[in-house]
Amino acid sequence: MTSQYLRLGVNIDHVATIRNARGGLHPDPLRAAKIAEKAGADGVTAHLREDRRHISDRDIDLLRNGIDLPLNLEMAATDEMLEIALKHLPAAVCLVPENREERTTEGGLNVDKNFNRLTPFAEQLGAAGIRLSLFVEPDQVQLEAAKALGAPVVELHTGTYCNTQLGSPEREKSLDKIVKAAAHAERLGLECHAGHGLGFETVEPIAAIPTIVELNIGHFLIGEAIFGGLENIISRMRTLVNSSRADIVYDSSA
Repeated sequence: MTSQYLRLGVNIDHVATIRNARGGLHPDPLRAAKIAEKAGADGVTAHLREDRRHISDRDIDLLRNGIDLPLNLEMAATDEMLEIALKHLPAAVCLVPENREERTTEGGLNVDKNFNRLTPFAEQLGAAGIRLSLFVEPDQVQLEAAKALGAPVVELHTGTYCNTQLGSPEREKSLDKIVKAAAHAERLGLECHAGHGLGFETVEPIAAIPTIVELNIGHFLIGEAIFGGLENIISRMRTLVNSSRADIVYDSSA
C-alpha cells in the first residue's frame, strides 16, 4: 500500500510520565491528545504497560471517550491487556514486547517464535473489530509470520536506525533494511507503519519511504515540547513529514 499522505500518530505516554513523577492530575494526557489533534496528528498512541509506569487505566478510559482521533493502544500480549482492549475497544492495538526492567521498548516482537501464543490475540481482537498491528524488526521472517498470523498491519522498529550516527555506514545499512522491509510488507499485503526514536534529524528518510503509510512518534515530541510548546513541535513534525512525502514520485499505473 502506498499513499501520498503519511499519517502521523502521536504517542502521549511521557505526558503521563511527568504527571506520575509528582502525582496528581497534571499534566493531563487527554489535554495533550487534544493539542495533538489541533496540531495535525492523525491518531493518538498510548502504551498501557503492565506496571502502569506512565499511562493508567483511567487514561485509556478518558482517551477512548474524550477524543475524536483514533486511539492506538500499545500493549503486551497478556491476558490482562487483552481483557482491557476488549473492554475499551480502541481503534487499533499494537502488540509490543515488554520487559519489566526496560526503560523503553528495546526491539521488535518475535512473531515467528511466539506464533502460537499470539494466535488467540489476533483472533479475538479481529473478531472485536480492533485493527491489529505487530511491532516488529525490519526482518522478512517476522513480516511473513505477521502475515500468516492474520495481522493486517506491521509497525517497523526504527530504533536501531535512529541510534546510529548520521552519515555512518551503520545508519545507511539500517535505513536500507527498513526500505526493503517496507517494500516486502507491501508485497505481502500488509499495511506498513514505522516508529521508535524518530526525531527531526531522523524522520525525513523514513517519511520518504512510499510504502510506509503511518509514523508513530512520542518521546521526542514530548521532550521538545518543554522548549517549544507541544502544538508547535507537533506542527513542525507534521510539516517535515509532509515535505518529505511531497518529493515522492508515484506510479499511477501501479
